[in-house]
Amino acid sequence: MQEIGGRHGHPKLKELVVEASRALSRLDADRLEELALSCQALNRALVHEDAEAHAALAAEAMGATGDMAVFARVLEATRANLNVMNRLRELRAGRLEYREGRMETGASQASEWRRTGSGHGDN
Repeated sequence: MQEIGGRHGHPKLKELVVEASRALSRLDADRLEELALSCQALNRALVHEDAEAHAALAAEAMGATGDMAVFARVLEATRANLNVMNRLRELRAGRLEYREGRMETGASQASEWRRTGSGHGDN
């Protein structure tokens, strides 16, 4: 497992977030799993830390807000890409039907994805 340095053997929060963003952008599932385990260990260790350690971590978190915002955007983009891939998979499998036309929301011209039960779109 790749180590990320920090005080008392704890990884620095900013480094964790940056590394998680990189791993997610590379779709490195093994590294993401390692980072998730590191975060879990950090959370468990915080239970036994004193007020000074909690204050230090809070300061570290404030310093990592920009990196956390980037990570949140990468997560959202990844989630959106996954939704597109799932829709394409369902479309290829015949479980989705694409229709052009007005939707009940009153949109001028909208597209609609509709799930079908049988795959032929008549449901």
